[in-house]
Amino acid sequence: MTELKIQHILTLSYLLSKGAKYNYVTITTSSLGRNIKKSQQSASKHLLELEHNQFIERIISGRNISVKITPKGFSEIVRLSTILQKCLDSSPSHVELKGTLVSGMGEGAYYMGLKGYTKQFQSKIGYTPFPGTLNVRLDQKIHQETIKQFETLNGIKIKSFSDGKRTYGWVKCFPCKLNDSTNCELIILERTHHDDSIIELISKSCLRKTAKLKDGSKISIKIQIDS
Repeated sequence: MTELKIQHILTLSYLLSKGAKYNYVTITTSSLGRNIKKSQQSASKHLLELEHNQFIERIISGRNISVKITPKGFSEIVRLSTILQKCLDSSPSHVELKGTLVSGMGEGAYYMGLKGYTKQFQSKIGYTPFPGTLNVRLDQKIHQETIKQFETLNGIKIKSFSDGKRTYGWVKCFPCKLNDSTNCELIILERTHHDDSIIELISKSCLRKTAKLKDGSKISIKIQIDS
């Protein structure tokens, strides 16, 4: 049995979206190329190859081409969809980072104690954090790149606020587990003096004491991701 080539998936998907499962849909190779972001020549080649492998049927009338997906073509789309869905369903719901505990600049204690933050922390994550953050240096480039995605993920949003003198930025919280045992939150700050190699954690209690850590301790963090 001939299997569908990767480069043809977009073409069949576009045809399916136009109703080609049951009907002949009229297209041009130019319009097909624009929609799948390929050249007109590539679109024409796709149609020829799909027809040759009996994934579609074509009726040509001048410049217009009427195309219908065959049962074989539709079955192949369903097969691929099933594989992708299984992969999506089985993907891990957490991100794992590793690094080294380092001392911060002492600013965490000040910011974590601001009422504009503490009231929101209490209502949104269920507790007022210990005044201070645990600073972890991500030593490997892969972990430094991985953390960047959290800037666009939702998390639990602590809104920015003003005390009349200055405005304090938002904070996003992500539930996580420190060294597979201690519950805490990764925080992503709208404004920070740290570079991408440093992340900060908060918890109900002092994480250094709870997890028996000191500067230089190796840290693993598993961050829960909501699907």
